[in-house]
Amino acid sequence: MANEANPCPCDIGHKLEYGGMGHEVQVEHIKAYVTRSPVDAGKAVIVVQDIFGWQLPNTRYMADMIARNGYTTIVPDFFVGQEPWDPAGDWSTFPEWLKSRNARKVNREVDAVLRYLRQQCHAQKIGIVGFCWGGVVAHQVMTAYPDIRAGVSVYGIIRDSEDVYNLKNPTLFIFAENDTVIPLEQVSTLTQKLKEHCIVNYQVKTFSGQTHGFVHRKREDCSPADKPYIEEARRNLIEWLNKYV
Repeated sequence: MANEANPCPCDIGHKLEYGGMGHEVQVEHIKAYVTRSPVDAGKAVIVVQDIFGWQLPNTRYMADMIARNGYTTIVPDFFVGQEPWDPAGDWSTFPEWLKSRNARKVNREVDAVLRYLRQQCHAQKIGIVGFCWGGVVAHQVMTAYPDIRAGVSVYGIIRDSEDVYNLKNPTLFIFAENDTVIPLEQVSTLTQKLKEHCIVNYQVKTFSGQTHGFVHRKREDCSPADKPYIEEARRNLIEWLNKYV
């Protein structure tokens, strides 16, 4: 789910077989997966899960990729112990499942994670990246936390609301042209509204021929035609963090 206005299901795609470079910790009332950067530069990135939860190997793979580029990364359990969506579940129950997992009501968890990063990891500069459901979280956070220096929202969109276009710091939005969850009209509306209301740097980028989940739920080697887009999106994500965090 990456669209508040139309909470339709999304495919889990390619679930990676990946163990991870990091370890699990307790952060106040939530669990989290933390990966330390090989070089301690005082920078950290919060990585926000999709509907399949904080333990999805694909999300941890992305967190480790970011960590290898000089950031301590943390993947918190933003569902706070509630079960993630089961890919084999009954999609007719999905809207009810989603009600108790509001992507725009995560301030308590974000505050706990920020305290952990500052006190335990000595992070001075912090960014946020979110995928799908987490893309909505990243967008929301970038309108509410001026101390988070940069954000990347990957195929997540908030329904039309006048309070979500005044971004506090630079934010990159990544979308897929053939996303059945997020129609291109909604991407166009977001782009226009940001142009009207936003005073900080932002970019909205749509990748041709790609589908929902392509950045983190599609294997790089699944299709020679897709590989350049997957690699470009991941490179753009890192470049945005490097430029603004």
